[in-house]
Amino acid sequence: MSLLQDEADTICSIEDVRAAAARLQGHAVRTPLLRNAMLDTLTGGSILLKPEMLQHIGAFKFRGAYNRLIQIAPADRPKGVVAWSSGNHAQGVALAAKLIGLPATIIMPNDTPVMKLANTRALGARVRLYDRYSENREAIGKSLAEETGATIVPPYDDRDVMAGQGTLGLEIVEDAQALGLTIDDAVVCCGGGGLVAGTSTAIKALSPATRVWAAEPATHDDTRRSLELGSRVANDPAARSICDAILTPTPGKITFPVNKARLAGGLTVTDEEVLDAVAFARDVLKLIVEPGGAVALACVLSGKIETRGKVVAVVMSGGNVDPEILAKARRLAA
Repeated sequence: MSLLQDEADTICSIEDVRAAAARLQGHAVRTPLLRNAMLDTLTGGSILLKPEMLQHIGAFKFRGAYNRLIQIAPADRPKGVVAWSSGNHAQGVALAAKLIGLPATIIMPNDTPVMKLANTRALGARVRLYDRYSENREAIGKSLAEETGATIVPPYDDRDVMAGQGTLGLEIVEDAQALGLTIDDAVVCCGGGGLVAGTSTAIKALSPATRVWAAEPATHDDTRRSLELGSRVANDPAARSICDAILTPTPGKITFPVNKARLAGGLTVTDEEVLDAVAFARDVLKLIVEPGGAVALACVLSGKIETRGKVVAVVMSGGNVDPEILAKARRLAA
């Protein structure tokens, strides 16, 4: 085993993911692995869709949040938790906190989609808004935690959060094997890298020959560039994208070593390609997917990865999209 693999396993191992799966049993939804005849015909491959918009709170984030919160010591639970999120981790933490009985405070951007903001508050969390372009959400969160003694639950740079997200990868391989299929490539949406780190940990352990790819918006391709350079690089602070759920400044400090060891590379798509994928999911797959959750599907539909004759798993990471964005998405040209 290489030094890179050794370091990755100290951060997130298959044993960590299996332990998370045991904690989540009966609490998280085991989302199905779907096929679509039109999609297979269009791509020339066997495309296996993992629709995490069918997960609690409409996104994969519940997995990692619950796995982290359920391990908080009983004596610390009354102090609550503090998290920062553009929306889906916020909802995941809010729901997990409600189920376990913890108070939760979430720091959210003031441009958060209305649906995500409303859902987080409806689940009982206290929301503290901030400006993502002029304020530091981590500094705000750490200050609040110091004042209250609350446990910080980061959106991706946390071992337990990462392992919880990895349960999605376990399910993908197990369900593919039940269909008699071996996955050639898996494409996973990527912001800070927690989902793809956990997912690749599970997939590479169960199916070592499978290549796992990070999918990002073209304007926020920090993971792709970091993988090519071998060290973490940042996005341009002035960059913008419609993919609000995955707009992070740089790869995570502990997610990146895992991804460096396990990923085949990074793929990118434009906002226009993402909107095409949102429309395709809506009109053909009959699934509602948000822009950030559609980047992996967009990579497949736009030909960023070879699919002909291959079995390709695609993670659709969430479906919390405001109606105006959904209406803006246009149907893919025939």
